[in-house]
Amino acid sequence: MAGVVRAINAKIRSNKALDYFCSTHFWGPASNFGLPMAAIMDTQKDPEIISGRMTSAFIVCSSLLMRYSLAVSPKNYLLFAMHSVNLAAQSFQAWRFVDYWYLQDRVQTTNV
Repeated sequence: MAGVVRAINAKIRSNKALDYFCSTHFWGPASNFGLPMAAIMDTQKDPEIISGRMTSAFIVCSSLLMRYSLAVSPKNYLLFAMHSVNLAAQSFQAWRFVDYWYLQDRVQTTNV
């Protein structure tokens, strides 16, 4: 049984595309694409529910990890792309947060 596993592993490692597809360089970013997808889906929701602190944390984290994705060897362009999309989506959410809470004129209604 161990020989069969070694043979399959050798076959995978001999093919560059298959080796990449079976690596954490592919599956790490691929599985994390849910973060920017969720941020993109949230652009359709009410801006009142946006957390300014969490959005700021995502912006900082994605910015740092974009740099990291190009510092590792070999460079992980899929990770860079995932964090670029997340940075763009979170930046848009941050703009919506600031616009809703600080830039829009709010009319105070009073019950008399």
